Amino acid sequence: EIYQEGIRIPPVKIVKGGEIVQDVLSLLLYNVRTPEEREGDLLSQIGACRVGEARLREVMAKYDDAVLAALICELLDYSERLVRAELAQMPAGTFEAEDFLDDDGLSETPVPIRVSIQLDPIGKRARLDFSGSSAQVGSSVNAVYAITYSAIYYVFRCLLPEETPATSGIMRPIEVFIPAGSIVNAHAPAAVAGGNVETSQRIVDAILRALAKAIPDRIPSASSGTMNNLTIGGLDPRTGTQFAYYETIAGGAGARSTGDGLSGVHTHMTNSLNTPAEALEYSYPLRVTRYSYRRDSGGRGKHHGGNGLIREVELLADAQVTLLADRRRLAPYGLAGGEAGAKGLTVLLRSDGEHTLPGKCSVSASKGDVIRIESPGGGGWGSPTGSEA
Repeated sequence: EIYQEGIRIPPVKIVKGGEIVQDVLSLLLYNVRTPEEREGDLLSQIGACRVGEARLREVMAKYDDAVLAALICELLDYSERLVRAELAQMPAGTFEAEDFLDDDGLSETPVPIRVSIQLDPIGKRARLDFSGSSAQVGSSVNAVYAITYSAIYYVFRCLLPEETPATSGIMRPIEVFIPAGSIVNAHAPAAVAGGNVETSQRIVDAILRALAKAIPDRIPSASSGTMNNLTIGGLDPRTGTQFAYYETIAGGAGARSTGDGLSGVHTHMTNSLNTPAEALEYSYPLRVTRYSYRRDSGGRGKHHGGNGLIREVELLADAQVTLLADRRRLAPYGLAGGEAGAKGLTVLLRSDGEHTLPGKCSVSASKGDVIRIESPGGGGWGSPTGSEA
């Protein structure tokens, strides 16, 4: 249940009248293991908001209210016109697909996500229906409505010219039906933290797979399809204080009709930066013993899927290691005859040997243990030819 995921804080003002509300800030910082780091994060975000406020005030000083309102409306309308122009070029029909999470972390049963996309080029509209997707589950991989809606927005934004304003106008011609109580629209008290980071990826994969049946030359094969969320926490013997390391590990991008997929990149619903080994080792009692491409992990095809990564981290102190990942059992799909990318793999190396870990787990590890993540490769595109065949 969501109550097991931590304290729930409703929308409250952390800044009021231009000043930080210390009671709210203290409430937040008292509920995290590394308050100094999180305070820095929050103050940085507040600072960014203040810069945004200043820039907006500059625009408001330049134009009167009526002109500014008209400009805002035009941005929304412009986004809508661009997406309608895109929909007008698509074939009419209903295009369906499904993809799966490996499991929900409680059982080994795959969790289906299904989508049916109706394209109406004459009316310049689309409708997405997620009926047939799994009911919400007992673990944290449930997604809320906003996550699924955001995944839909993301996919259609990717189909538009780069200069398209990222506004809500994009969704005006797109109708969605997301069944209540499902894995893609869970209701309280379902746990949902994993839905944000993992199920969102699979929703994108399912939508792209359906669109590939309508516009095959424009849709890439499946990318790694997981954020490979890795968390390591414990007591830092150098300082005597708690530490918490969290990172998402990149993988291979899916191949396209025009070329190979990129290797070692974050794709779709994840966009965090790589953490340099030097910075990681300076900040935490950890040592990076290997960081490389995972060769031949991209799916074969006329165009290869991108390769995943291998990242090995040695613990220099006892710690709790938690992993939230997917694509360990079900590989990223290829398209147009391309082969699937390699499945991911997580191994804990201890003095007594290697132990393969499930995609969703938490284990107590000891000083000297090594955690190795081999992230999935992207799917290939097009049938392999020549020596590839």
